[in-house]
Amino acid sequence: MGNPELDAAFENGAAFVPYLAAGDPDYESSIEYVEALERGGADVIELGLPFSEPIAEGPTIQNAVVRSLESGMTPDRFFEFVEELDVDVPLVCMTYYNLIYRFGDESGPRPFVEKAAEVGLSGFVVPDLPAEEADPLREACDEFGLDLVFIVAPTTQGDRLDRIMEQVSGYVYVQARLGVTGAQDDVSGQTESSLERVAEYDIPKAVGFGIKTGDHAERIVAAGADGIIVGSALVDIVAEGASAPRQMQSNDAAAHENGDDAETVAARLESKARELKDGAERGLAQRAPETERT
Repeated sequence: MGNPELDAAFENGAAFVPYLAAGDPDYESSIEYVEALERGGADVIELGLPFSEPIAEGPTIQNAVVRSLESGMTPDRFFEFVEELDVDVPLVCMTYYNLIYRFGDESGPRPFVEKAAEVGLSGFVVPDLPAEEADPLREACDEFGLDLVFIVAPTTQGDRLDRIMEQVSGYVYVQARLGVTGAQDDVSGQTESSLERVAEYDIPKAVGFGIKTGDHAERIVAAGADGIIVGSALVDIVAEGASAPRQMQSNDAAAHENGDDAETVAARLESKARELKDGAERGLAQRAPETERT
């Protein structure tokens, strides 16, 4: 069960898993931004397929979803996007179950998963899909060799936690704090207790929600995480680039438009990615050998 490329991403060092919404703020720029994340040290990249009701997301990623939808992103366009990317790390689709279930000529998740495997995706994160209702998607993932990542909240425990851990593959997304996504100024005190609750399960644990700096990444990996998931801190860079004033030269005269050029934004994303990856590696170096994943 699962995808060997995704398994391998967690075998050497602390994995850095960044998120961007595909197509934000436009198709071509988004391609460049995702590729910049790999240059900055990404081990896995989560690509958001936008859905009109992203219930797990905070304002930063909700706005990214709006920009992506306005740029024309659809499931079919998303698969084209994945095929066009020039990256050599596993790609995970983060989306909502309605889009997966309704794709193709037949109802159910199988057509979407089959297409995802065809274009080279390695797995899925589906925030609105309860583990108790995930059997059809789990079966399709098993058929086509993809992973199904679940989110474990700070309040998840008991039978519900056991059910999630029966269904999960690739890595488990450990939610560092209650609430929705969004960059924070400090690491949540709930992180260590959340990691302790899943410590007995033999699967990589990647912590997300609120990670903003290399120091945050260092502290979380030092606490026992096998990787970090970062979204809003990166989406903020895309949003700032999309709204900042810039000067562009036309053949006739200087034209004023909104937004930094894509090359500038890509360079900022690469730099932030490198900061986060370096922080994760520092955190791993602080851990005693027996706490490191083998």
